[in-house]
This record gives sequence, structure tokens and C-alpha cells, in this order.
Amino acid sequence: MSLTDQVAAAIDSKTKPRGSLGDLESLAARLCAIQQTLTPRLVKPTIAVFAADHGLAREPVSAYPRQVTAQMAVNVLHGGAGINVFARQHRIEVLLVDAGVDWPGQPPAGLINHSMGPGTASSLTGPAMSLAVAEQCLTAGAAVADENVDPGCTVLGFGELGIGNTSAASLIVSALTGLSLVDCVGPGTGLTGAGLARKLDLLQQVQRRHGRPATAMATLASFGGFEIAQMCGAMRQAWELGQVLLIDGFVATAALLVIWADQPAILNQAIFCHQSGEPGHAGVLSYLGVKPLLSLGMRLGEGSGCAVAYPILTSAVSFLTDMASFEQAGVSTGEPESPAP
Repeated sequence: MSLTDQVAAAIDSKTKPRGSLGDLESLAARLCAIQQTLTPRLVKPTIAVFAADHGLAREPVSAYPRQVTAQMAVNVLHGGAGINVFARQHRIEVLLVDAGVDWPGQPPAGLINHSMGPGTASSLTGPAMSLAVAEQCLTAGAAVADENVDPGCTVLGFGELGIGNTSAASLIVSALTGLSLVDCVGPGTGLTGAGLARKLDLLQQVQRRHGRPATAMATLASFGGFEIAQMCGAMRQAWELGQVLLIDGFVATAALLVIWADQPAILNQAIFCHQSGEPGHAGVLSYLGVKPLLSLGMRLGEGSGCAVAYPILTSAVSFLTDMASFEQAGVSTGEPESPAP
């Protein structure tokens, strides 16, 4: 009997009507498939938050000024951000990676330093980064997964900080999926009305300048940013290590999309934690053919969706490993309904 059949039999043997735990059952089966076992384990859960600035953020694409990236990174280090609150609640370790923050002075202590400089160039005037730098970012991101994440970790989440990064994500998603920018561009940090219209107009100018790059890596280099590129490298390495990948919202999904374009098997290990309030996220999730665990209208970033969704994974594992079977409990099994003649 294949592992898939063994898992299905184990789930159906639990003291419940077949299918009555809905998506928890399919999630448990996915975790078994990722770890190739009937008894999956969620060990030392970790969320890596990648922070960087964007040259395009010097244009009016955000409701917040560019320096907020550095200020929020310090807030994460001090434990005061949303991701810290949710991670503490569920005993998840948070790592903060400086992929390219424009610090006003010396970077603070406590960061994982993989800075590629004080933010990308503006994609309005040229590529956000060179192809060579994009490749260096992938290498740096892989090093985070290899060297900074505890080797016993079985589940790694991905989050980001960076004023302007929903703009970069919109451009990447539009280029790689063919979705219109009109359907991808959202409020980001809270733009509405005329501000949102200006953001869309600027991104359409960027898109006209670059066209549709020939490859996923060229797309990444054209539109940035450093944090998205390093997430790509960390995701690819976590996939190769056999870890469960927790994908946060729109920006993290854009990073996953870049790797998926060349390595579609990565999708087998990716759990999409929630559907972001960013309008483009629904489109890219549909394009990938995946269903997120939650839809709460969140669009904070930081890996917050990973932390909020994590208890659902623990519930999926717990019912599979701890719930009694009909045989163990001495409970009579029901008979499946016969199809109507």
C-alpha cells in the first residue's frame, strides 16, 4: 500500500464521519506527503522576515515614507511588531534578515546581515538590480535557510518588510502570470482614491519601460527587491531541505512564483497561509491553483499570516496522531452510503 493510501486509511479510521474534518484532513495528508511519514512533526517552527528598501518607493507608491522600513525593522528586533506578538503566542522563532535596508546610521544589533546595499535602484528608470545581484540574493537567502535556521526545524515561514514591496510584487506577478496590473495593484500600506490611482499609473509606466522580461530571474531583476530575491533563495533551499514552507501574503507569494516558474515541484511543499487583502493575491493563488488556509482580509506582511495560520497545522497533526481510531475506542463504524440505482 502506498503512503498516500496508508494516510487516507489512517484518516478514515479516526472516530469521526469520513471527511467531517474537511480541509484539516487534506492538510494532514499534505504534511504526511511532505515529510514522507504517517506521523508528521512540526519542530522548531521559524519565520524568516526579510527586510529591504526599494528605489521605486521614492515615488508616491506608498502611504508611508521610505524610512519606515528601517523603523519597523527596529520594532521587530525589539519585539513590538505584529509578527512578534503572533509568534510569541504560538512559540515560533522570528529571524530578521537585512537584505538591503537604507539605515540612517549604523544597522542595529540582532540582524542577520545579508545587505546588498541601501535598497534597489528605481525600476522606473532601469532594472531594480542586475541579474548578477539577483543571483547573489538567491545565494544569500539560501545561506539563511542553511546557516541561521535551526537544523532541527521542520517548518519555515517567510515574511517581509519593505516600503514599496507591494509595487514590486504587483509588477512581478503581472509579468509572470499575465494578470493585468489593474487587477494586481492594491492599497499596500493604505493608499486610496487619488493615491492609489497614482500608484497604478507609475507602475504602468514601469511596465511599459520593461515590457515582459524573458525569464523569471530577469523579471525579478527588473522589478526587485532585495528582500523578495532573498526570500526566493531561502524558499528554494528550504524546499531542498524537505521543510514545510509557510507562504504569507501577496509579496511572499510573488517570491514563490519566481522559483515556481523554474521549479514547479516546490508547490508540493508550500502551504499558503492566507489570502491577502491585496487584490492581486486572489489572482495569483488562482493562477497557481492553490487554496489558502485563511481569508481574514489581512495585508500586514511580516510573515504575520504564517504565525496566525500555524495553529491550524498543529490541529491537523494532532488529530492524525492523537485521535483514537474506531478500533481503539470500540466505536462502531458507519456504512458508506450506496450510490442510488
